[in-house]
Amino acid sequence: MEAVKQGSAAVGLKSKKYVVLATLKRAASELSAYQRKVFKIDDHMGIAISGLTADGRVLSRYMRRECINHSFVYDSPLSVGRLVLQVADKAQVCTQRSWKRPYGVGLLVGGYDKTGPHLYYNCPSGNYYEYKAHAMGARSQAAKTYLERKFETFDDATLEELIKHALFSLKESCTDGELNSKNCSVSVVGLDTPFDILEGDTLKPHIDALDAEDAGAMEILNGSLRENVEQIVYDNCADFS
Repeated sequence: MEAVKQGSAAVGLKSKKYVVLATLKRAASELSAYQRKVFKIDDHMGIAISGLTADGRVLSRYMRRECINHSFVYDSPLSVGRLVLQVADKAQVCTQRSWKRPYGVGLLVGGYDKTGPHLYYNCPSGNYYEYKAHAMGARSQAAKTYLERKFETFDDATLEELIKHALFSLKESCTDGELNSKNCSVSVVGLDTPFDILEGDTLKPHIDALDAEDAGAMEILNGSLRENVEQIVYDNCADFS
């Protein structure tokens, strides 16, 4: 549980048609590359992790095998809820064996199946929950606060709006300087939209739009403050006269 709390922030949110996952990426040092925190499981499903990346890779490989086996046997994609339950059972076994340790990673599982979009959180304890929006990792409370303010608008949101909300909430939890296309990843999946990861140049337009919106909001705020200050000065001068 502590490994999840100290890991890099990850957020997930869904509408009636889409699921969006977003993560912050960390670098071990200035000389190293950023570690990927989003993994594709199948065309209809993917995960975002927070905690020990090695444990996340192990679980992602297990999830991929389960999807491949189910597709081979039944010729249909594995439902998101069923796979989440299997991962939760696998994680729970590690909590009751003296020769094993619990997985030190939390998973946000986003997927789309015949019942619609789903967003689940898998805890290292073996518990799992379905959410409309969720955040985990370091300073995730700031992201949760933003999501709690906005979640009622998510159901009818477009894919672009969901990505914007995900980046806004992630920015609230950003600790390593400014949010940019190098230190974050966004993934999308939904109706007629196979799982896709946005990074680097493909993510940059969304980051630029976010920065432009922030700059516009700041300019409006500064203009409002100037007007208030000028009004106060005018009122005080009028009182003295």
